[in-house]
Amino acid sequence: MEALFGGSFDPVHVGHLVAAEAAGEALAARVRFVPARVQPLKRAAHEAGPEQRAEMLDLAVAGNPRLTVERIELTLPAPSYTVRTLQALAEREPGNRFTLLLGADAAAELGAWYQVDALPALADVVVFARPGAPLPRHPAIRGVVAVPAVDVSATMIRERVRRARSIRYLVPDAVREYIAARGLYRE
Repeated sequence: MEALFGGSFDPVHVGHLVAAEAAGEALAARVRFVPARVQPLKRAAHEAGPEQRAEMLDLAVAGNPRLTVERIELTLPAPSYTVRTLQALAEREPGNRFTLLLGADAAAELGAWYQVDALPALADVVVFARPGAPLPRHPAIRGVVAVPAVDVSATMIRERVRRARSIRYLVPDAVREYIAARGLYRE
């Protein structure tokens, strides 16, 4: 089974990795991280470029055979609509049925997604359940996977970098080094 975990990953952090590992284990699936080229529902633009975010993901998943990086959205027209991504993957990999992994925050916005009614025909939608967090309801959601709660966000990491504060243990060391070497997220 193949699961897709899309998002900005600006930058990828340990919360993303813990959720992907837990979902992959629960579903007996390999998990492909799918960095968005441009997310249509994000209020602010990505700070790192699409290829930089994909490179950070490559560094983060190195050595874990369950996790990979899928760059298909980087080749598709912007913005990155999930339905278009799933259609492109179905064309490239006919017969491969995917599971689409969503965080509760993304699942809460499903009603606003482009062609959301087409999702169930293209993938099984599964939401990450974190302890104490409410689960959104939507007809497209077909399952729930429990993942450990990790209180970290990409916004918090970018802010810590801007303030010259440590991000050690919030992101993999290779990602921390990549951010520093390229001066990402600084003023």
